[in-house]
Amino acid sequence: MKGKLILVLGGSRSGKSEFAENIAAQMGERVIYIATSAVRDEEMADRVRLHRERRPQGWETVEEEKFICQVTSKGREGDVFLLDCVTGWITNLLLDELIPETGAKSADKESYIMEQVEQLMETVDHGAHLIAVSNEVGLGLVPEYPLGRVFRDLAGKVNQALAQNADQVYFAIAGLHLEIKSMAVAKTE
Repeated sequence: MKGKLILVLGGSRSGKSEFAENIAAQMGERVIYIATSAVRDEEMADRVRLHRERRPQGWETVEEEKFICQVTSKGREGDVFLLDCVTGWITNLLLDELIPETGAKSADKESYIMEQVEQLMETVDHGAHLIAVSNEVGLGLVPEYPLGRVFRDLAGKVNQALAQNADQVYFAIAGLHLEIKSMAVAKTE
């Protein structure tokens, strides 16, 4: 039996994480919350604490900044993986100077990250469900610096790949959640 892939997109403070948590709570008994945030200062520590307090006690939390597929590969049929968030994961991989190897160029990093995303999507082939939370970063200004543009473009490509393969895609804006995949116009070649 194939699991479901659900993508929840939105901007900062749009309500996407809480919405994804509500979906996860309804989907299965075993929920594995994969937290990708790198805690490097007090403000981020406070954000992480608030997220932890909001989650049900029965959920398993795995704090993993980079090697997400090692976590999801241990899933069983019916498990629900909630990945929060994809863009945090991308950031962690993009900024790691050793991934995929020391001195890797942007194109090599992009290829590696896209391979990881493909591997992540295979989670549902083994019967586990995946809810991926991601920031929609392409609605703002063009970033001033090259790394910002690389990140923005890569986040867009990752979100497109996830959306293309997702069973459902939601867009969160101002606390409202719209299911958008069913309304999407088919791609014309």
